[in-house]
Amino acid sequence: MTAQKQQTGDHVIALLVIATAQLMLVLDDSIVNIALPDIQDELGITPVHLPWVVNAYILAFGALLLLGGRIGDLWGRKRTLQVGLVLFVAASLAGGFAQDTMMLIVARAVQGVGAALTAPNALARIATTFDTRKMRDTALSLYGAMSGLGIVIGLLLGGVLTELLDWRWVFFINVPIGLLVVAGTRTLIAGERHTGRLGGFGAALGTGGMVALVYAVTRFGEEGLSDPLAHGLLAAGALLMVIFVFTQRGSSQPLLPLSLFADRNRWGAYLAMLGLAIGPMGTFYIITLYMQHVLGQGPLLTGLSWLPFALGIVVGAGLGPKLLTRIAPRQVAALGALLSAAGVFWLSRITLETQYWTAIAPGMLIVAIGFGTGVMTLTHAAVYGVDADKAGIASALLNSSQQIGVALGLAILASIAARVGTGVEAGGASTDEVLIAGYQNALMAGSGVLVAAAVLALLTLSRRSPTGQNS
Repeated sequence: MTAQKQQTGDHVIALLVIATAQLMLVLDDSIVNIALPDIQDELGITPVHLPWVVNAYILAFGALLLLGGRIGDLWGRKRTLQVGLVLFVAASLAGGFAQDTMMLIVARAVQGVGAALTAPNALARIATTFDTRKMRDTALSLYGAMSGLGIVIGLLLGGVLTELLDWRWVFFINVPIGLLVVAGTRTLIAGERHTGRLGGFGAALGTGGMVALVYAVTRFGEEGLSDPLAHGLLAAGALLMVIFVFTQRGSSQPLLPLSLFADRNRWGAYLAMLGLAIGPMGTFYIITLYMQHVLGQGPLLTGLSWLPFALGIVVGAGLGPKLLTRIAPRQVAALGALLSAAGVFWLSRITLETQYWTAIAPGMLIVAIGFGTGVMTLTHAAVYGVDADKAGIASALLNSSQQIGVALGLAILASIAARVGTGVEAGGASTDEVLIAGYQNALMAGSGVLVAAAVLALLTLSRRSPTGQNS
């Protein structure tokens, strides 16, 4: 009985470590955004370089996820997780003490490297640490909740810290949190290290391809969908990834084991996650702009306004496991995507007179419930049943899909909003009418992407309910 209690205690600590690590990493996707005006004023950052305070993190994080996942598989997930966390904390401290533009951007890029080492190995720990279906579902639910809550908490916390203290605290806040997580990792079982080596050529091709693809997406977000450099980067990234896949087929030590894609359930989860991330995260961006530019809300009030989204994430992440015991994964994932699609379509009806409590808050809640349910289900499909020596790379692929989906959502919906707004402005409409017309069309497009994700989930994910399974 004592041994069982000890194991339960270890599992609780492991769960807290994994969940807190994920929260911290996702939080940094949004916490800095609120502080950008203050950062620009104090450091004298030019408008050309300001987006890189955000993009340096996104680029390094998204581009190095595959490499981070495979390193964990080969060199040990606990050690890789610890190295990633220490790197992230050190870079956060450097960012808080930054005295010029270059120091801050480099610190943000190093944060991204640390995040890429941490995120896939934290998720892989769920698949390899928890040996019962109930514990794994609980862990996945909490992990999924952190993925959505981090964005909202980052926005809210960024506003609070910037207004009450100083912009530097959006970086310093990571230090005590990160150190607590590092201390918690000491209780994790080291786990098995798998034989093999990291092929330098394959790693260079895969990383180069991911850098080009993620940078292309960030360029689309900055310059619009017609940017020629972004199209060139997209083509170069696609070519590198094709060569990368070709080399992996003949490699005895592949960075990306192609056997992962033999399971339709798994690659379907990766593609559906891409679509599921595009809709809600693009919506998050559009509605935040609407509340600030049209409704005139400040950063702190805007952050507080997203609390229904946070509540919905928690509800959806808890609902997913319950549904999975009764109906097939494809139906649960599709239901989540369709719920989100309905919520985004609801929000696309915003006008100058839209009331927060009767229209915006319910829409946020519906979007989040669907998103939380879908993320949990797709995570379940992507990492359950994977061989232990491939859990890190399988988790990295899912993280990559979500991270690229977030960036694509921002790029695509922002571009649609800007293009439609320009057309309406040419007709002599007021500024608010121009903005709202662009936001409405962007949100309808986001709703359409979510419907497509639901269809994809129905076509690819498992048709069998996992009731009674213990693994």
